[in-house]
Amino acid sequence: MATLLNGVEIQAHLTSLNNWEQDGNTIKTVKTFDGFPSAIAFISQLVEPAELAGHHPDITISYNKVTLSLTTHDAGGLTQQDFAMAARIDQMS
Repeated sequence: MATLLNGVEIQAHLTSLNNWEQDGNTIKTVKTFDGFPSAIAFISQLVEPAELAGHHPDITISYNKVTLSLTTHDAGGLTQQDFAMAARIDQMS
C-alpha cells in the first residue's frame, strides 16, 4: 500500500503543480477549454497515462470545463501517486 503524505509534504508538492488545491483527502484542478469537443479530447488523452499508472482521476465535465480530482482510495488519502498523476496531467494541458 502507498504511504500517506503529511500536511507539509502535501503543501510542498502543491507548489510544483499548476492550479491544484487540496480539498480534504483529494487534490483538485479545473481545466478550461475552447468548447465541449476540446474538453472531451483532453479527457481522451488521459486514458492511456492513467491506465499505465494504474491511477485514475475522478472527472466531471461541464461543457468546456473539466474538473479533475485525485486521491489514493486504498490508502485513504493523498500519496505520491496523486502528485505524479497531477504532474502528468499538467504536462498534457
